[in-house]
Parts: sequence; C-alpha cells; structure tokens
Amino acid sequence: MGSVYLVTGGAGFIGSNLVHHILATRASARVVVYDALTYAGNLDNLRGAIDGTRCVFVEGDICDRARVLETLASEKPSIVYNLAAESHVDRSIDGPGAFVQTNVVGTFEMLEASRGHWANLPVEARAAFRFVHVSTDEVYGSLGDEGLFSETTPYAPNSPYAASKAASDHLVRAYHHTYGLPTVTTNCSNNYGPFQFPEKLIPLTILNALEGKTLPVYGDGRNVRDWLYVGDHCDALLVAAERGVLGETYNVGSNNERTTLEMVHAICDELDRLRPRATGSYREQIAFVKDRPGHDRRYAIDATKLEPRGDRGLVIANLPYGKRVGERDELAQLYRALGKSLRKACKGWYFAFLLEDGAAHLGLEIAERHRVGNGGLDCEVVLGQL
Repeated sequence: MGSVYLVTGGAGFIGSNLVHHILATRASARVVVYDALTYAGNLDNLRGAIDGTRCVFVEGDICDRARVLETLASEKPSIVYNLAAESHVDRSIDGPGAFVQTNVVGTFEMLEASRGHWANLPVEARAAFRFVHVSTDEVYGSLGDEGLFSETTPYAPNSPYAASKAASDHLVRAYHHTYGLPTVTTNCSNNYGPFQFPEKLIPLTILNALEGKTLPVYGDGRNVRDWLYVGDHCDALLVAAERGVLGETYNVGSNNERTTLEMVHAICDELDRLRPRATGSYREQIAFVKDRPGHDRRYAIDATKLEPRGDRGLVIANLPYGKRVGERDELAQLYRALGKSLRKACKGWYFAFLLEDGAAHLGLEIAERHRVGNGGLDCEVVLGQL
C-alpha cells in the first residue's frame, strides 16, 4: 500500500485538481478528501475520483478539531495537505471574520490535531509524516515595477485575506520550530484552470462576456499577476511533500506575468475568434471600475528554490517547473484551461450553462475521455482547434 494523502479543501478548485493529480500520478496512493462543502466546494469537481476505496470523502470543517482527529485516526494519512481556506480578496474586505476563522483558527486546529496524531505514531510512521501548508504570494505585499518575491521577502500583507494567510504561515512555522512537527509551506501565485469558481477573473470574464454583461476591470487594469496553471502547481505540491526540507518554505510561480487588462483582452480576442458577436468585439464590454481598497500593484515569484541548486533546493526530475507555460503556446494553453473550467463547478447552474446553452452558443465540441489513472469519465471542452 502506498501513501495515504489527506487533502483539506479537496472539493475546491486547487484541492480537487490535486486529488485528481495524485490519483493519476501515484498508482498506489489513497486519497481522503476532507471538505466542509461551503459555496466554493463541490463534489462534482471530484467526479470519477471518489470510489470509496482509493478515494473517500469526509465532510468536515477544519475548525472542528474533534472531527479532524477522528479522520486522522481512522484514515492514518502520511501526508496532510492543508488547502482549506477562504481565498477571495473582495470577500475578505466585505467580511473579514470568516477569513480569520477559517484561515487562522482553522489552521491552528489542523496543526493541533496533526501534532497530537503525529506524536502517537510509531517511529517509522512519525518519520514519514508531512504537513504541507498551501499558502499565497499575497502575504508578501506589493512589488514595484522590478523585483521578485523570494522566500526571504518580509511579510507585508495588505488585505484581510493576505493577513489571515500570513498568520497561518507563522503558525505553521512556529509548530515546526517549537514542537518539531514536520511541516513544509508553499506560497503560490495566481492559479487558473479546471474547476475554478466563477468569482475569479478568468471564468467570470468568460461568463460575463458570453452573457453580454459588463466586464469590470479594477482601476487602470495594470495590476500584474504571475499566472500559474493549476496542474503545474499540483506538480510542485507533490515535489514539496516528497522532497521538501522540513520547516522550509517554497515559492511556486511560473514566470508568466500579465496585467489584468492583458488577460481580459486575451479572453475577449479569443472569444472574438471562436464565437464573434453579431457586431463589434467583446472588448467593447470592458468597463473600468473604482479600484478596490488596498489593491496590490504587482506580484511576481522567484521559484528558483524549487530548482536543483544549492543544499536547500529540490531536485525535480523530469519537471520543467516554472518554464512549462512559456515553452508552449501560452494562449493555447490558457484557453484549454478556460474551456475545461466551463464545467460543473458551482452547484449545477454552471454545468447547465455549458451543456444546454454554452456549447451551442460557443460552437464547442464536447467529448468524453477517460481521466488517466483513475478510470473515471470526464467531460472535456475543445475550443476550436486548440
């Protein structure tokens, strides 16, 4: 029997992609999905994965220590991925309390439960145990026109979301240095890809464009983000768990900087090509709106610590990490991901849009394929010839 992975937030965007990725790339692995199924969590993201044997689902909140302890005791994971989090900056501005509760208190409860579980494991199992905390580059604050975030960049969070993740990062560091809990922390840049909830820029822009709605762009649209394909992120998370130095932090980025306006223009231009409007361009739907409070200007990641260099770096075999997006047609890669994100991602209506309206509207071909590694059927959207 291989490793048992516990993925909190496993029914969400990055979590569900990680679950599928583990099952596809680790043949003997078993995955336990732990999720409270809040608005962004959806079991439909795990179609073809949950089978009651290799992959099981446990409904639970990371703030419920008793439930976490019960799950740890019954499932006996060797690797815990802490992905459960509130993650939308706008929501954190409107209601910061939920972010403190889930991201700070929830991480504390996960750490306490994991520490108790780990302390009672046999010696060999104790040595193999890992707690991988998945965080964000937003904890570092905002960059100017030059420079990159490294793992030694001082924390300077500028939103309640970023502050709550910074606090959780500090707790994880403290539990390693104080109690010896075998932790690894990752801080990633902006993800995109399948199963992303449509409050985020890319899926929201697609849906609003197709429905003839305004495409809101904050401020002047020149805020820069490093766009990371979620599958590349999952590769890095496996490497961090399996080869990461205990107590260390690893930045995860893709050297793929784009402004918000560049991203929205790219989506509009591609939709113009795939499904032109009756008149004009989708760009005509763009509207600049008042910038949100504390909006960071630029994020950019230095991910060289995840490359094979130095005593503290990781050797990544057969993984062109950080270069993958740039080595292929970036726009084609982006829109493959965009198409896949138009699946059942939020309680049914999104999937209905795709199957009943979206396919006909976009002229999309819908094809069934077997997901590599778990034998489940999935629905893939093919955009034109991409």
